[in-house]
Amino acid sequence: MISIHVQTGDFDLTEEVNRLRSDRRDIGAVVSFLGTVRDIHGDETVLSMELEHYPGMTEQVLQEIAEEACRRWDVMDLAVIHRVGKLEPSDQIVLVAAGSRHRGEAFRACEYVIDQLKTRAPFWKKEETPEGSRWVAAKPDDETASRKW
Repeated sequence: MISIHVQTGDFDLTEEVNRLRSDRRDIGAVVSFLGTVRDIHGDETVLSMELEHYPGMTEQVLQEIAEEACRRWDVMDLAVIHRVGKLEPSDQIVLVAAGSRHRGEAFRACEYVIDQLKTRAPFWKKEETPEGSRWVAAKPDDETASRKW
């Protein structure tokens, strides 16, 4: 089962993991990745971040990435939540959680999804700094992580 949500509101990590495991006795491992807003980028202070997306297309790309992960690894449940809108430092941005019989499958699926999401999903980040606002480009490390798969 795959669950994809793009939303402005926050989410509860414990609630989402419990939902993933709900009534499942065959899941032996749940691995999650939680991304949060940092208050610094490089040498600059970040006051807030605005995340924009392409509605409809964003969910479709996330669904495709999740389906790829489920085909590659023995994953029974996979959840992806990504927030959009204005976020402050320490706010949660993204959750990827994978449930599987064994931890190795869940770890690899979770890492694959976040690596692919960072480069393929149509999200745009704009940071507000004391000097003004700026759009954030993808990092070379994200491209390298995506290509390793």
